[in-house]
Amino acid sequence: MPKITTRTYDSQTFQTLSESGLSPVLARIYAARGIAHASQLETELANLIPFDRLKNINEMATILADAIATSKRILIVADYDSDGATACAVALRILRKFGAIVDYLVPNRFEFGYGLTPEIVQLAHATKQPEVLVTVDNGIASVDGAAEAKRLGMEVLITDHHLPGDTLPEATAIINPNQPGCSFPSKNIAGVGVIFYLMLALRAELRQRGVFENANQEPNLASFLDLVALGTVADVVKLDSNNRILVQQGLQRIRKGRCCAGIHALLQVARRDYRQISTYELGFILGPRLNAAGRLDDMSLGIECLITDDENYAAQCAKQLDELNHQRREIEATMQDGALLQLDRILTAQRSEIQQAYSICLFDPEWHQGVIGILASRIKDKYHRPVIIFAPGNNDELKGSGRSINGFHLRDALDLIAKRHPELILKFGGHAAAAGLTIHAHLFTKFCEAFEEIAQTLLSPADLTRVIETDGDLDLSEINIELAQSLDRQVWGQGFPQPAFNAHFFVESQRIVGEKHLKLKLRKLNTADPQQSMQKSANCYDGILFFYHDPLPEYINAVFRLQINQYNGKTSIQFLLEHWSHADQPVVNDAH
Repeated sequence: MPKITTRTYDSQTFQTLSESGLSPVLARIYAARGIAHASQLETELANLIPFDRLKNINEMATILADAIATSKRILIVADYDSDGATACAVALRILRKFGAIVDYLVPNRFEFGYGLTPEIVQLAHATKQPEVLVTVDNGIASVDGAAEAKRLGMEVLITDHHLPGDTLPEATAIINPNQPGCSFPSKNIAGVGVIFYLMLALRAELRQRGVFENANQEPNLASFLDLVALGTVADVVKLDSNNRILVQQGLQRIRKGRCCAGIHALLQVARRDYRQISTYELGFILGPRLNAAGRLDDMSLGIECLITDDENYAAQCAKQLDELNHQRREIEATMQDGALLQLDRILTAQRSEIQQAYSICLFDPEWHQGVIGILASRIKDKYHRPVIIFAPGNNDELKGSGRSINGFHLRDALDLIAKRHPELILKFGGHAAAAGLTIHAHLFTKFCEAFEEIAQTLLSPADLTRVIETDGDLDLSEINIELAQSLDRQVWGQGFPQPAFNAHFFVESQRIVGEKHLKLKLRKLNTADPQQSMQKSANCYDGILFFYHDPLPEYINAVFRLQINQYNGKTSIQFLLEHWSHADQPVVNDAH
């Protein structure tokens, strides 16, 4: 059973925000998320961190400007996820606007693996003959690949955001906010954000050289923020103030119908209204469709969708991506059933041992490399443990994808294993919450033991209980359309969670809609005066519990979000339930 907690906030910060004009409920919501001043909520482009705070960015802009001036062949080497695809699209579209001779190459994950490997460098050399390689969303760990490119006479420009290892590649220049000596304040910027910043610096360099005869000739780089927003949200990076600006500006462009043909086509195939798009659609509707190409086929399809201006071609690409996503979901469902059966068998045989375990590692020879990351995320959510799922790789190798919980930095944990047991991990990389690795198949059991040992060292028993953080209860006076609309306008996501509230309810009525959802009529109870709550009609609200069709008890505790419901031209508030538990019937004092 999850533990429900209420977010805390500093009272002085709350007072400051209240005095700036925010309502008490908004002041406490933002104070609990580290907002100290109302100015931190501003999302104008003028508030972006200046590009020259990124180490080596002016040097790299100069190199690219020289390459454009001398007509050198530039090749973008992308990654096969949504961040990599959008980063590639941003680089390709803008460099072409600047007059560059530029092409792209994205590794097929099943043939070449991740990053700028020597093999992908050799393929690039043989098929594209580039003079300048530019990585997007990868490269910071590609020591051997950069060396191979240098041997073949290419300049290597690395743009990445992943955590570096002990040794940096010998590249001509590296831009990465997480590299040693970089003072860029937003360490959470996505790969697409990094390349967008490089394009800002390149435009400034070209402007200084007099390339643009007048301001009208300068490309409006803000027109590419739809792609930046998509890649940033889909990569689940922390939405700090700088990332929120990038995402908010991109969302505004999409809502006005000013997005690229590919994003518009993806929204159409998903039957989503571009005017109502939010971070949810970016992260859970568009992102998975793009990722499906990299997981099951070739991310070139996703990139083609994002770089074309031909609406018909974009629609064709989007249709194929949608079909791949359906395939991905079917494969994932089958794998998840198999994984849960594995866990059930282990639980039956070794119940006490598994219940005391701090981690989960699973492997099946039938599992698909492209879907193990999603499966790891599902298992992590269900059992609240760090999880690594393995699938067969080349020869005697297993490919693993991991997802983690708060308090357990997954990449650092893998680094510790690599140092303590050098024979176990062939290669690895990633973040605190997600990582990938390759091991020898015959060392799977030893790796599982080493991973569990690290988990028990770094985690406490309390860490293994899922915690649902809420923003407390809402007074009846605070529940209104204005609050719901204000929350709806804000950018929420990783590290800046969407507000959720916790309250007691009497379930007045319930019925199944759409064959799998529970439509509710909820009366919000005032625990201090339950009799008054039951007598008033103003505290009755519509509610929805998705993908649940069993009847609820009369009295529940529920974690919910405010949602705007529009039906038959009427706008009302609806409670979207995210978690519920049985509640005792409140005691009503008849003499009250």
